Amino acid sequence: MIRELTLATGLVLAGQAGLAACADQEGVCETASGGYHIELSEAENPPLVVFLHGYGGSGAGTMKNRSMVEPLLARGYAVMAPEGLERPNRDGIKSWNFYPGFGERDETAFLTEAVQDAADRFGVDTERVVLGGFSAGAFMVYYLACAAPDTFSAYVPVSGGFWRPHPEACEGPVRLFHTHGWTDNVVPLEGRLLGGGRFHQGDIFAGLEIWRVANECVDTKPSGFSTTGQFMRRYWTGCAEGSALEFALFPGGHGVPKGWADMMVDWYEGLPGG
Repeated sequence: MIRELTLATGLVLAGQAGLAACADQEGVCETASGGYHIELSEAENPPLVVFLHGYGGSGAGTMKNRSMVEPLLARGYAVMAPEGLERPNRDGIKSWNFYPGFGERDETAFLTEAVQDAADRFGVDTERVVLGGFSAGAFMVYYLACAAPDTFSAYVPVSGGFWRPHPEACEGPVRLFHTHGWTDNVVPLEGRLLGGGRFHQGDIFAGLEIWRVANECVDTKPSGFSTTGQFMRRYWTGCAEGSALEFALFPGGHGVPKGWADMMVDWYEGLPGG
């Protein structure tokens, strides 16, 4: 990717060492394709939130974001933070293979493998797995949900979407709750050029149109609006059975905002089968 993105994406989570743990075991949980960190709630057979770090971040750094992790644990969810792969010639910087040329690992296979490993080791519920991510992690969430929406039960990206050229279409239906900062200047709502024009982040509202088509929504008009604390929310109904689509804006910039975890869990648990 680009050095500019190194500095900007994932600042909330990057550079935070520690909490590299495999539940109550030392070190990172290792699978054939990579590693992950996990904390368990007190619930038996808990649901799982898998959260992907931003560009230049780490799974260990994600677990340091206690304002996100602790509310999830308190709600009975296990929290997993996988490690992205180091980018070639990028001084150890980690990211995700969501775009051609960004890596060789099959990330869908890796994440599925990591979840199954956590089920085998710790008893997490593979039927109740929510995939989230921040910035580059959210880009990964978008592309995985687009290509293989049945992989996990719901998708909750924060501050990331598609890149241009946008996908012509996505598989569906999907259950997706996108959260974004109104003043985000790293992944602006309208997108931006990177790498001297070699890369172009996509338009978030164009991405929502792709999801509405995938979900077979009968109208582009939102079905309703609500507010939750600082979050301004809009959602679409009249779509395919089993689908869900919601968008939340908050007044801040590029980061995972406080209050997001509880809002997201409320949304997820309000879905049929959530």
